[in-house]
Amino acid sequence: MYFFLCILSFMDLCVTSTILPRLLVDLVSGQRIISLVACIVQFYIVLIMGGTECLLLALMAYDRYVAICRPLHYPVLMRWSKCYQMTALVWILSFLVFVLPAFVNPVTLCYPNRINHFMCEVLAVLQLACGDIQNNLVSMLIICFIALFLPFLFILASYSLILSSVMKIRSAGRSKAFSTCSSHVLVVFFYFGTAVIMYFGPSSSYSTNNGKYFSLFSNVICPTLNPIIYCLNNSDVKEAQRKIFLK
Repeated sequence: MYFFLCILSFMDLCVTSTILPRLLVDLVSGQRIISLVACIVQFYIVLIMGGTECLLLALMAYDRYVAICRPLHYPVLMRWSKCYQMTALVWILSFLVFVLPAFVNPVTLCYPNRINHFMCEVLAVLQLACGDIQNNLVSMLIICFIALFLPFLFILASYSLILSSVMKIRSAGRSKAFSTCSSHVLVVFFYFGTAVIMYFGPSSSYSTNNGKYFSLFSNVICPTLNPIIYCLNNSDVKEAQRKIFLK
């Protein structure tokens, strides 16, 4: 579990390090100009990290399924070599599904351009395209379906099996099992809920500031909340907090 949490923390660190410094500079500067190269780098880093996080959350759900439903087989099914292989597969799939189509089907941008956003986000960049972008929009919808709904369905199936197994055990073990899954469920709710609203909400939402707020929550607030959510479920952290409050 902590191996996957380290990877999740690394991805959150990459996203926030890509977005926040530029955002802080824009807030204190009157120019608010980003170069094309910096915009492209930001675009692809956010794209691959966001897609990888969707797949990683599904992999973490599988890890919890094996830990709760097949505990005796856990050391074999989730041995280090398997974890490395599954993690490598997640990164490879993320590149093939999210990054490669953007290279194969590039977008021609109009000049001068003004991004109605605080970052070079996919939907904001597509609004700057010249000519027909119907193929790009179709590709984006297909990619969003693969990135959001398929992993989410896999997570739902995993937790359905977990819930079925947990209901068969005694109440003492039940609370421990639910405690193991609660942090992950909360992170999945925040991440997938925000992403679905951003990419599958009303088409007019991105012409207003609502899209920017949801993107801010997904790319800045969620990575900030993830360590807090997982730490609060750690017994050592709880004990340290209890000692601090007692003092």
